Parts: sequence; structure tokens; C-alpha cells
Amino acid sequence: MPIDKFKKLRSTAVPLPIENVDTDQIIPARFLKAIERKGFGDNLFRDWRYDQKNQPVKDFVLNTPVYSGEILVAGENFGSGSSREHAAWALFDYGFRVVVSSFFADIFKNNALNNGLLPVQVTPEFLEKIFDAIKKDPRAEFKVDLENQNFTIAETGENFQFEISAYKKECLLKGYDDIDYLLSLKEKIEAFENQQG
Repeated sequence: MPIDKFKKLRSTAVPLPIENVDTDQIIPARFLKAIERKGFGDNLFRDWRYDQKNQPVKDFVLNTPVYSGEILVAGENFGSGSSREHAAWALFDYGFRVVVSSFFADIFKNNALNNGLLPVQVTPEFLEKIFDAIKKDPRAEFKVDLENQNFTIAETGENFQFEISAYKKECLLKGYDDIDYLLSLKEKIEAFENQQG
């Protein structure tokens, strides 16, 4: 499945100030039957979004029309638990392109990067500033510049320079998965092989 090229994004954000959100909360295990990446967004945070009668939980943030956007701002330690790649699929399929937290589980972080979802890790202090901006104005906008590795609160201009591996950054900028990246090196690989005689 091709990955969209990611360069810059300007969007409102959805706040989820809950710590230790694990992958079973992101996408419960009973919804892992499909092997394609489509349709998982319908069950993102399923047990928080819907009650036992399958009715939307009115005050859960994804059911609140006040909040929208392509950025999810989460509490510390997002994506812990099992290694299921479906968690990244569900977030991407729902429409998120960026997840911000002060800490990500490593496996989730890698799964996100492999599926076109950018995890932006900021300090706890900067995360609070983002939450405060959304609390002050649910329509507050944020800018994400992958090339320069900057996350900016649009209203105040405060920004944070986040880290990302050079390899994953290039893949996101060019819309590559791991196979696409290797194919992009085909000529160099062939030239190297020819030099080896």
C-alpha cells in the first residue's frame, strides 16, 4: 500500500490527555481479523468511543464535534503493550497523520513510521503547552514541518525541534516503505555489484 509523501502539515488537533494508552485500547484485539489496512479507523478507541449497547459515548473526544484534525495529541507513554501494527493502521485509517506525545513505546513508534504516521516526541513541558493551546481554543492550529523537524503552535510561534531517524525521515518525505527505499537504490546496488567484478 503506497504511503503518502509527508512534508508539511497545518491542522487543528484532537486532545487525548490520557497516559499509558496501550495498543489494545487503540484497537481492541477482537478487531484484528483483517489483514488489509482498511477499515480499522472505524474501531479506533472502540471501547472508549462506544458503550456496551454500541451507542457513542457522548463525552469521548472523538465523538465531540468541537475537536477535529489530522493531529492526535496524547499523554505520556502512548502505544505501549502488544506489538500489533494494527494500532498504527487504525490511527492512519481514521485520518490522523501525526501523533504527539512526550514518550512513545518503541515498537509503536516504528510501526507508525512504517505506515506513514509521524510520531512527534516532545518534552512534557511542551506537551502541556499544546494541551493548553487546545483548551484555550479547540480550533487552534499547529504546524508540522518534517523537513526541518519542527512542531509549531501557530498562534504563539512556539516550536519544538523533534528527532527522527534520517532513514525514516527520507522514507516519509518520499512516500517510501522499506521495499520502495531498496528499489530506489537499485542502480547504486547494481553499480556496486558490477565494480566487484
